[in-house]
Amino acid sequence: MKNSSSIENKAVDVMDALYNRRAVRDYLPTKVDSELIHTLLDAAVQAPTALHEEPRAFAVIQKKERLDRLSNDCKKVLLNEKEKYKTEQTKHILEVIKQPDYNVFYNASTLIVIYSTYPGPFVSAECWLAAENLMLAAYAKGLGSCVIGFALSGLNLPEWKHELEIPENMTAQAAVIMGWPRGETIAPPHNPPNILTWK
Repeated sequence: MKNSSSIENKAVDVMDALYNRRAVRDYLPTKVDSELIHTLLDAAVQAPTALHEEPRAFAVIQKKERLDRLSNDCKKVLLNEKEKYKTEQTKHILEVIKQPDYNVFYNASTLIVIYSTYPGPFVSAECWLAAENLMLAAYAKGLGSCVIGFALSGLNLPEWKHELEIPENMTAQAAVIMGWPRGETIAPPHNPPNILTWK
């Protein structure tokens, strides 16, 4: 059954959203309004969970000063963990992070964090399923979005849990920025499916 209570915008074909959603890293300064964010969160919680337990909670961060401080703290954590970055690709990531003007959140106006509400074997996957719903819904509403994996270590620091009033037993599993795109994002090529077996 369709839930029409919070969805009123243009209908977007599912395949269109899957093939045309992009990781957007350049945004206009315009904030995403609260009503639209509620609509996106409602779409996020439609994602499946094991035994329908729905072990997810959300934090919305929109204050620029807070986002900038969080970005700086995330960069510090990543630089302190630099021994994990051994490959050429990850070494390049470190060089990017070291740039003073690099913002982990690409100056997006909104960060939505998905937390697991308790430990469990499937809770991380269930949070990421919600993140995908969130991004597809954002695309349907004309917004850009991007997963920011770098943010998780910083978000799980005790001081940030305290500032955001997140219970200690909850863990940030997915962080998604979103906002109004400044321009068009070019589609990257994708490899064909790597099918290991078909019996």
